[in-house]
Amino acid sequence: MSTQTLPDPAAALAVVRDYHQRTKHRFAAYAHGPGTLDWDAQPAPFRHFDGAAQIALPRLAALAPGSVLYAALQRPFAALDDPLPPLPVDLASIGALLQLSLGLTAWKSYGPDRWALRANPSSGNLHPIEAYLLLGGIDGLVDGLYHYRPESHALELRASHATTGGGPRLAVLLTSVMWREAWKYGERAFRYCQLDTGHAAGALRYAAAALGWTLAEQPQVGSGSLAQLAGIDRLAEFPARKRAETEVEEAEILLAVGLTGAPPTPLAAAELQALAASAQWHGVASSIDRHPLYHWPLIAEVAAASRGEDGAVPPAAVLAPPRPRAPGEAAQPLQPLILGRRSAQRFDHQHRMTLAQFTALLARLQPAAGVPWDVCAATPRAALLLFVNRVEGLVPGLYLLPRSEAQLSALRPQLAERFRLWPIPGIESLLQLAALEPLALARIARALHCHQELASTACFAVGMLCEFDAALAAGPAAYRALHREAGLIGQALYLEAEVHGLRGTGIGCFFDDPVHELLGLAGTAWQSLYHFTVGRALDDARIETAPAYPD
Repeated sequence: MSTQTLPDPAAALAVVRDYHQRTKHRFAAYAHGPGTLDWDAQPAPFRHFDGAAQIALPRLAALAPGSVLYAALQRPFAALDDPLPPLPVDLASIGALLQLSLGLTAWKSYGPDRWALRANPSSGNLHPIEAYLLLGGIDGLVDGLYHYRPESHALELRASHATTGGGPRLAVLLTSVMWREAWKYGERAFRYCQLDTGHAAGALRYAAAALGWTLAEQPQVGSGSLAQLAGIDRLAEFPARKRAETEVEEAEILLAVGLTGAPPTPLAAAELQALAASAQWHGVASSIDRHPLYHWPLIAEVAAASRGEDGAVPPAAVLAPPRPRAPGEAAQPLQPLILGRRSAQRFDHQHRMTLAQFTALLARLQPAAGVPWDVCAATPRAALLLFVNRVEGLVPGLYLLPRSEAQLSALRPQLAERFRLWPIPGIESLLQLAALEPLALARIARALHCHQELASTACFAVGMLCEFDAALAAGPAAYRALHREAGLIGQALYLEAEVHGLRGTGIGCFFDDPVHELLGLAGTAWQSLYHFTVGRALDDARIETAPAYPD
């Protein structure tokens, strides 16, 4: 994929809009994807750089019970909303940040098949996201750019930087190997890479809060500068046997860490470009796929069209204060809760959520000036369409959760002719659209979610309905931001489900326009970009589990 953006913003926006329409699933046909899959020839799930020095990171299992870091990670999950004196940045705290967010959480096996689970979820468990750390002024570490290897929980020194002095500095740069998703999902893969970027940013934000640190996107640093900083524009160091698109990485997002507990100081593109230009580079990237069977040029086109440019630091989004939790809510220790997150494969179709659980979970989905919502720079754009199957005290049917007054004002006139929009006493902002017979609701939910049982057996399913046209008015790069917000909501749903003894799972396969037609929405003012389900998971006893890191 070229690192060049399209010179004409109008042309770039047209590419983005055309891509979105072309990659919609429809009842008549799914988006273009591979006709067959050879699971024995799946792209490599892990990347490393041959010739780069490795630094092993301390693992959480080895933390001394009396240490400050151990104590911080055993606090209640609810304590993430409370100020914590920031922990010092060193190998142990960096290791904790990465293991809690991007590290392995278990190995699973079934017969001859074996696969890893990670703290950050991913579409199809394919994990396109690669992480690079920009480190400076940290004892025991050369100033430079480091690649994270989750399979061994280690850093690789990808580039050495000149020492600039000053206090410790830490930033995380995320890239995506889009071929990992394209191998299975074809043209729709770009969407999933953006959702996974949102999931990973959310996972990093929760992990940073566990250490008393803040984390914030740096949108003023454009895609070209990020590619240069990550070294992914050094194509000779990403050799391909057949096609370059299988090996290259796409620059996604730069997240600065506030190590003092205050918001991080914004990073300047010019300074980062100077670091990259004078860097001493190390290593050659390992291969992702030597024998690809398909070619999806549309992915490279939308990636180029949606890249961001260097610019000024934008004003921060204005968010409400964090909402207090109910007494006793989320009392579980945060480390096991975060590392115990799993994606449900099946749900108990008879289990009913309590109304208190449902109300508490919805309250945590409203944007607030705290974890995890303060990680993204863009204004929140997603309202939530809920298919409520089994929640005590609620009639099965369709519900709407606007996440701002502006969203409610924009949606109300479009929905009022078809739905009654009744408020639900005791559940702030939730509106009932329509009551449905349970069997009818199950058929609708299952049909709209590519005929998947998960949507009908879950306690509820969620569609993330985004202000599409209004967001894209700011430029084509907003297409990525919309998906990342949806992924961030998904990450919050995953962990909040765990708080209540439930499980969630993301659903990237749904019939786009039929969802809009269900609500009577025409045009592209509102588009559903991601769906999610929550319920009580049923585990498959045939699948064996082994530790993530055999210490």
